[in-house]
Amino acid sequence: MSFWNILYIAAAVVVLFGAAVFVHEFGHFWMARRRGLKVEGFSIGFGPKLFGWTRDGVEYAWRLIPAGGYVKLPQMTTAAFLEGQTEDGQPLPPASPASKILVAAAGPMMNILFAFGLATVIWIVGLPVPVNPPIVGYVEPDSEEARLGIQPGDRVVLVNGQKIRSWQDINLATALARTNVVPVVTERNGVFFTNHLTAVVNETFGLKLLRLEPRDHPEVIEVFPDGAAAEAGLQAGDRIVAFAGVPVVSREQLIELIRKRPDQPSEIRVERKGQKLTLTVQPRKDPVTGQGRIGVSIGSSSTQVYVVQRPGPTPWEQVSDVVDKTFKTLAALIYSKQTGVGAKDLSGPVGILAMLAGWVNTDYRLALSFLVLLNVNLAILNLLPIPVLDGGHILMALVEKIRRRPLSVRVVETTTTAFALLLISFMLYVTFFDLKRIPLFSAWFKARHQIEQTTPEPPASESIAP
Repeated sequence: MSFWNILYIAAAVVVLFGAAVFVHEFGHFWMARRRGLKVEGFSIGFGPKLFGWTRDGVEYAWRLIPAGGYVKLPQMTTAAFLEGQTEDGQPLPPASPASKILVAAAGPMMNILFAFGLATVIWIVGLPVPVNPPIVGYVEPDSEEARLGIQPGDRVVLVNGQKIRSWQDINLATALARTNVVPVVTERNGVFFTNHLTAVVNETFGLKLLRLEPRDHPEVIEVFPDGAAAEAGLQAGDRIVAFAGVPVVSREQLIELIRKRPDQPSEIRVERKGQKLTLTVQPRKDPVTGQGRIGVSIGSSSTQVYVVQRPGPTPWEQVSDVVDKTFKTLAALIYSKQTGVGAKDLSGPVGILAMLAGWVNTDYRLALSFLVLLNVNLAILNLLPIPVLDGGHILMALVEKIRRRPLSVRVVETTTTAFALLLISFMLYVTFFDLKRIPLFSAWFKARHQIEQTTPEPPASESIAP
């Protein structure tokens, strides 16, 4: 990757992430000005100031740590020593409960409006959709799934009551389910089958997934010297299309086919740089197991293909889909003991910036789609009734309105300090796991992506068996 490409990605990430923070803080700033409140500062980021200026008594700054931002509004607190003074030296009056509620709510509302604006752009220019249909590629012989009658080629249509359109939908519905035994509806030749499958925790991702493999051509990751594959001419990056006359649809299936043919010359069809080749490989018998081996490291295809859906999903469809997934994730966290989903599975600033960089590197439309998700999440999470968040300010203002007097300074300061420390601890905890996931982020960033400028065909049927 060239220096200029790295510079472009870094600049785009800063601008896009900064835009989400800016519109949120601008909502607070604009509403505070409309309500006649004193504004002392407007900052993007936290920590030491990188650059800034002061105008009309407001300090504008861009700070070092890109983990959010803030608008300094002394009248939003009941602490007298923080409320400040007017230009003539008189103490500032505290803001009314109505002003506090409007100012606190304005930030999240601006994020929602911004999300709809971005979604409108995506609707017009189109959205690349991953080609990863929910079709079973391989079922391990003698497995529970095989005994239940699930076969390669079956289409998964429902998981835990959720409609399925892609393999990503399968993984998400399984991970968020509140039980390890998940109801799954599959379809074969127009006939629907319902089974209860056991999900297992994936060691790489730390989330429970079904023991089913998608339809995908495996790829050669490494060819070991002096092995059967090296003699046959296999190369790293080759995609395996068929082995011994059998179409290959998954890594596990290919491994099973190779194991069954020790010392037997076998045709292997591969795709290399867009061309189809036919080679002959003779798996060598393992002296311990007696099974065939060819001397390669095999993985799933590292090329993710996208087709552009044009026009893209409507703005309402995009935003409502993010809202739905956000609340399902929150529910999974609340029922963490049943789902296995915890704070360790969330992403903080490090993870968010890494994912945004990955989408910028792939396609600008996917980066904009991620920004829709980021803005909606920012709005919803900030509206949670937790002190130090916007929802906490709204809750305190409502209590003040009902009591007809502000909460005591001691209560506000103690509560705010306690939750601020909890929030900082939570962010550090999440960041720790983000840092542990850097190898995953790096592998995803380096993966090949192919954007095809064609409109995907709609699903064959929207009907689902009862």
